[in-house]
Formats: sequence, C-alpha cells, structure tokens
Amino acid sequence: MKWPAIFVLLSICSQAAAQDIEVSVFSATSKSVILRWTRVYGASSYKVIAAPQNSPGNPVGYAVFGPHRVMGTINSLSPNIMYTFTVAALDNAQEILNIGTIDSSSAPEVMDPLLTVKSKDSKTFIVSFSLKTGATSYIIRLQNPNRFIRENIVSSSPAEIESLDPYTEYSLSIMSVNSGGQSQPSSPVTAKTVLPPPQLSASSPSNNSITVSWAPVANAVQYSLSLYKFAWNTTIITHNTSNTNWIVYGLDMGSVYVIKGFAWDPEGRKGEDSLYIDQMTRPAVPSIANVSMVMNNGLAGISVSWERDEGVFGSLQYHVMSDQNLTCNSPSSSCTLSPVGCGEVHTVRVSTSDEAGPSDPSGPVVFITFPCPPQSLAVVESTEGSCTLTWDTVTHVNSYTAFIKRGDGAEESCNTTSRSCTYNCTCGHTYLMSVMAFNQAGSSPEGQVLNYTTLPCCPEGVSISAVSTDTFEITWTVSRGAELYQTRAADSSEVILCNDTAPVCALSDLSCDSSYSVVLTPCNDISGCNRACKAHTQITAPCMPMNLMLTQRNSSCFSVSWTPNNKLANYTVTASGDDGTRTCNTDGNSCDITDLPCGSNFEVSVIATSPAGLGLPSYSELLETGPCCPVDQVVDQVTQAMSNVSWSPTKGAHTFITSLTSTRGHARCHTMDSHCLMGCITCGTNYTVTMEAISHSGRRSNCSYEGFSSSACCPSGVRLYGMAHSSLRVHWRGAGSSHSYVTELVGSRNNYTCTASPGESSCDVPNIQCGDVYTVVVAPLSPEGSKVLFCTQRIYSVSCAGSNLGTVIYRGKRSVD
Repeated sequence: MKWPAIFVLLSICSQAAAQDIEVSVFSATSKSVILRWTRVYGASSYKVIAAPQNSPGNPVGYAVFGPHRVMGTINSLSPNIMYTFTVAALDNAQEILNIGTIDSSSAPEVMDPLLTVKSKDSKTFIVSFSLKTGATSYIIRLQNPNRFIRENIVSSSPAEIESLDPYTEYSLSIMSVNSGGQSQPSSPVTAKTVLPPPQLSASSPSNNSITVSWAPVANAVQYSLSLYKFAWNTTIITHNTSNTNWIVYGLDMGSVYVIKGFAWDPEGRKGEDSLYIDQMTRPAVPSIANVSMVMNNGLAGISVSWERDEGVFGSLQYHVMSDQNLTCNSPSSSCTLSPVGCGEVHTVRVSTSDEAGPSDPSGPVVFITFPCPPQSLAVVESTEGSCTLTWDTVTHVNSYTAFIKRGDGAEESCNTTSRSCTYNCTCGHTYLMSVMAFNQAGSSPEGQVLNYTTLPCCPEGVSISAVSTDTFEITWTVSRGAELYQTRAADSSEVILCNDTAPVCALSDLSCDSSYSVVLTPCNDISGCNRACKAHTQITAPCMPMNLMLTQRNSSCFSVSWTPNNKLANYTVTASGDDGTRTCNTDGNSCDITDLPCGSNFEVSVIATSPAGLGLPSYSELLETGPCCPVDQVVDQVTQAMSNVSWSPTKGAHTFITSLTSTRGHARCHTMDSHCLMGCITCGTNYTVTMEAISHSGRRSNCSYEGFSSSACCPSGVRLYGMAHSSLRVHWRGAGSSHSYVTELVGSRNNYTCTASPGESSCDVPNIQCGDVYTVVVAPLSPEGSKVLFCTQRIYSVSCAGSNLGTVIYRGKRSVD
C-alpha cells in the first residue's frame, strides 16, 4: 500500500475510532522526534506517521514498532517544521484498534559557531552569535578543563555568561531552541577568562609614604598599579612590578590617595581591574609652642600648647604625653597634664593623628616642678655620743636645713648640701627632727617629723663557753636601756640568732669546725637595737669525719681514708674487734692500720680533735681481713688421671678454689669442703698447686704450696711373645726414656717378674710354666723405686707343646682394682 493511501485510511479511521491512545513528545532534534504513547490491549504493532501541518496529505515518514514498544523515533524530518504525528495500534490482521495524534515541531537546525567570545571580567564572558529564524531561545554550553559542562539559556546576542572561574579555558558551543526542542551543538570555540583582580590593602608607615600590598594572584607574571591624589583628575604615579608590595615615597602629608591595580597573565593579557581603595598619609609633626605650670582647684598641672596645622585633609587629634605617664588629648591647640607633684621632671612631647595613624612625636621639652620635702628621715648612732640624721636625696635641690630639738628644750640646726647632718647625742634622750629642701622655685612643703630615742648601751662582761660540740652558752651583765638582747652568731655560711630578755643565751645547731663571730645587740621598743657592739670570736669542735673508705694494702694492712672537712685537726682511727683494738693517728685524711690478723672482723671509726675540743666520731665501717690460708695441703694421686687434694681447716674461709696448673693443662675445683677430687691429670707432669680461700663476703686470699708431680705414664702396646727354652718376652712402647719398668706375670701356680733399665722397651722371663693363664702388668718405677699402681692388666693364656711352650693367646684387659 502506498503512503498516501495509508495516510488516508488512517485519517478515515481516526474519525471513527476512539481516541484512546495518548501521544507525547519525549524529545526532538532538527531531523528526528522521539514519541511516547500508551499501550493498547490486543495490539500486535504500532505504526507512526509524520506529515507537515501545512501539507497533511503528504506524509514525510513513517515507522512500525512491535507490540511491546511504547516509545519510538521517526527520522528524515526537516528542521524547524511543525508536524502532525499519528500513532495507530494494529491487530494481527493489520486492522486499526486505536489511534492518537499530536502536533509538534522539529528542533531548529544546527547553529553556526559563536562569532565572538570576550572577557568582561575574570568571571564573565560576553558572547555574540547569529540569530536563527524560529528559535525562541538559545543555549550556550561551556565545558571546563575538568570536563564539567554547564548550560546557560540566553534570549539574544550579545549575552553575558557569569560565575565562571578566573583564568580558565572553556570550550563553548551554542544550540537554538524552539517549542519542539533544541538543535545539536554548534562547532565549539575555546576562550579563557582573564586573571582576577589583586586584593589591595594599604597603610601609611610615615607622613610622606604609603605601602600597598596584596596576596599573589595565581598565574600572574606582573602587576600594574596606579595612584591618584584625591580630587585630582590625573594619575600621579604608575608602577609595574612582579612583587606583591609597593612602597610609594615623596607624598604630601595628611593627604588622601586613591589606588587601583590589575594583573598580567603569561599570555600578556590584562586581568580584571581591582576596586579603588583610598589611603591617607600621616599628618606632619606638631611643634610645641609653650609649656607652663597652672593650678586648678588646688591641683597642680602642666599646660602645653602647640601650633595647629590647618591645611590638612580631615580632622586631626592631638595627643600630649609626659614620661611620667600623664597624657591628654585635644582637637584644638592646647591641653593640660594633671595632676603633677613636687620634684617631678617631665619630658613632654606632642603628636597628632589622622585616619592613617599617628605622626612622629615632637621634639622633647623638659619641665621641672617645685621640690618635695625630704623623706625617710633616720638617725644612725655612728659612734658613742655622736648621731647622724639622714634622709633620702631630693632631686633638683640646692640645699637642706635640718632642725633638731632635744627633749630638754635645747635646739640646733644644720645647713648642708648633702643628705645628712651630725649632732651630739647621748643614751636615753629623745629628739624631734625635721628637714626642709630648697631650690630656685622655693622651699618644699612641710615634711616628716622624726621622734628618735638613742640606743641602749652595749653589754659588758661577755663570756662564751662550749657546752657541747654544737652549742655555745653566752652570759653578760645587764646593760642600761636594754629591754631585749639579740645574740647573733655568724660564720662564713650561716647566721644563728637568739632573742631573750635575760642576760644569758644558748646557741645550738652550730656548724662544726667553724669560727663564729658572736655579737650581743641590746634593743628596746623605741630606739631599736644598738648594732655598734663589738664582736667576740669562738671556734666550734671539729667536724665528724665523713665518707669513710677502707682500702686493703696487703693481707694485714688496711688504709682508712675520709673526706677532709676540718681546717686544722688531728685524727685517731680505731679498729675494734674480737682480736683486740688497733689505732693510728694522723693530721691528714688517711691512716694505715697494720698487724691485722687474717679471718677477722673489725669495726672502724675516726674521731677528730682540735684546740676547740673533741668532735663526734664518724659512722663506723666494717673491716674484714682476708681468710687464712690452710697450713697443710696434700695431693694424693688416685688414678693415673685423677688426684685428691685435701687441706687443713682455716679461719674465715667459706669456700676454696684449688688449682693444679702446668704447661700441658690445668685442673680446678670450687668447694666448701676441705678436700676435692680433681680429674684430667696428665701423667708424668709437674703441677703448680695454688688455692684461693674465700670468705662469706667474697674476700679472697691467694695461697701457694709446694708443687706436685704426677706419676710416670703407663706404657702402651704391651705384647707377649713365646721364646725358646720355655721363656717369654714382654715388649711395650714406653712414654719416655728416663724411667725403668717392672713386668709382673701372675699365674694360678707361679708368679714371675723382670725389670728393664731406662731406655729399654722389653724384658725376658725364663722358665715359664705352660698351660696356665697369666695376668701381665708393665709399670714404670718412680725415682724412689716404687711401682706405679694404675697401669692396665692384660690377660694371656700360655699352652704347652710337649715339654715346650705352645701358643700365647691374648685374652683381653682387666681394669686395676
């Protein structure tokens, strides 16, 4: 069936069938539309036809979809054309079950690329493009280097794209939009935003300069700045720099300047301009015109005036300061520092400030007030009958006058330029004293009046005695005018005080071996204490020796040493124990105690004596001499390779280490007994015998004894041979040529012996009884002729061959019992 016939058929059916299919446009492009429709029960397929709205009888395309489809695309459309889209549900016989229609336009055609893309600022592009007929709006699509895509809808050209990232390259394309949808994107163009503006801040460090600074702008290679004076229309200074600060000098004081700047990127493009900031320079330094003293409501003050600068911009505030922590502020040309007192020296400066900050202070002006009355009046009785009145120095004073009135009515005065006056005084009198100060401004106000009573007399008949190693008892006669006595004992490192109303005092806890200066000071509540009394010297007993150390010089002598802590003393060292007492004396810090018996314990202490008396004994140290060596020691050889060592009991020893030492080896044992069994002895060897006796505390004594020689070595390779005439020959390998050997054959019926001279290795035994078993031993003889008892016994059987000896058979070895 041809397309027009199909379309006519669908048109006729659309008038008769129920409109049950709902059709909608899912999306549209300039050449295709995607439709959606509702499912129809019983439909085996869906047919979609598109016809221009202005020519409904000329469909331009159709498509057929299966029964399970509810969405389909129809292609071959023209851009920006209004179409009528018809969807028909067909059964298996291709009969129409239901139909639906919708009118919609195809999207506009693809746009030309953007004509221009310019940066308005660091976050905004201005784009221009050619308009499309039928487009209701346009979509600008941007993609950044991170492939993030954003779309902006605009209505006309040119258009602004805002909220972009500074100094970022974007890919831009454009799409046109109508009621049917949007076109495909145009070919992209690239553009980069400019650098952001530097964030300027400024300050004025002086009255002719301004400092401008800013944070670095990323990717900036240079900065350009301009400075204008407020109310002027021309640029004063321009500056290019790669730094992030700019200091401008030679500016007018107290003036306002306007500053702006921008950054340059590596491509040589100018960045976004910064906002204008304004900065004022600091004002000029004021000049002080006059400083004078004024009185206001009974309070003294300093009035300061200056010349006001009327030619500056804005308001000025003046600040007056004194080095005496007085300040005042004024917007006019004077103010008063208040209150001030007598005897003050004020260094006055004036500064002014505007919005930029304070100026430098003016040059100093020094101003001095009237003198103060002398203070801290005090009397010192320098010698008996002579008193000195003193007071604190008053600054800027020419002279002083002291007025002295005694209790009996007598008066005297003293004029001086110093700060003391001396007058005659005796014990028990009361004096009223005052002092006035004078300078070119006049006299000081009335000051302090001092009421003074002279000091009590020094005690007589002072007696100091040592009642123990660290205690003095001091007595004296009662002194006139004293209510309390202060006893003071001082050496080079400490001061000990005793206060009492009685004429006796005990000073304890004194330092040993120290020379104390003892001063008795009488006191009363009115005049205080008489510090002019003479001192008495007394030395304490010597110090207890400390850090006792015992060093053994030999088995019967110990050196005792201690820390020298007395200037001049003799020392006695005492060692006491069960074996008696031993002593030694010295004036140094060590002493030897001799003739100490072995295996003994002593308690050692040291005591010091000096002309001041006997000190305390030191802490005791325990002295232990080394244990005694055994008097007797015996070495008995048990076997050829084993010996038993025994010794006599000894005093002070707990364990023993016995050693047998030779060039061919050594043996050693450690025991608590008086004997020990030692193996690994080499035959025919001379040994050195030594012993260590060890006490419970580990103290050792080395003992030496007479050497020990092990027995000669038994021969090896012993063989028995039958000889003619009923004789046997015994042969061996000797261990040396210096020994004689004896051979013994022991049978059940007869025993035989033969002896070989030194150097020989065999001997013959005649007249041997055959038919017997013999035990054969070959042993060396000692120089004294005794036989070594440890050699191995060998067993041989000797048979008979007629009347002669038969076969000799070796039956093995037997150990020595």
